[in-house]
Amino acid sequence: MSMTTITPKQLHDLIQSGRAIELIDVRTPVEFREVHVSVAQNVPLDQLDAAQIAASRSGCNEPLYVICKSGSRGKQACEKLVAAGCSNIINVEGGTSACEQAGLPVVRGKKCMSLERQVRIAAGALVLTGAVLGYFVQKEWIGLSAFVGAGLMFAGITDTCGMAMVLARMPWNQVPKSNQAACCANKPSCCG
Repeated sequence: MSMTTITPKQLHDLIQSGRAIELIDVRTPVEFREVHVSVAQNVPLDQLDAAQIAASRSGCNEPLYVICKSGSRGKQACEKLVAAGCSNIINVEGGTSACEQAGLPVVRGKKCMSLERQVRIAAGALVLTGAVLGYFVQKEWIGLSAFVGAGLMFAGITDTCGMAMVLARMPWNQVPKSNQAACCANKPSCCG
């Protein structure tokens, strides 16, 4: 079982060569709809069935490329896939953001607010609410700020954000089923 990385430039060169590659984008459907690499299929990390993908790739030696926004979710997806028995898993360094910064062609769609920005807004609002209520209403409300702070520390240490997972499921972060069918594939296949 192996997991390696590839630079956005190397990925672009592979795509330009005309070689068929299998690239899954593990961001949310809304993030995918906003901007993605042209050959990517959307398989959100929270819906990634690593065992199913491993079974469908059984005996397949072709690489499976994984991309996200900046590389973190892609790495998590790669780890899940390797743990499920997939081999030749390759994470795109820096994700879609690095592809954009390198000036590589991407498909653009409807603009959305990034999940990271939503987390910062929600966490800030909760901390401020806890502090204000703790000061003006009852001191126990300060616990809300402490809870959010602990959650942010946990997210930083584990590189997993529970608030982002909850926000990703909110209605404003969903793509209507008719649009999702057009831009997202949920079952990557290997070797044809």
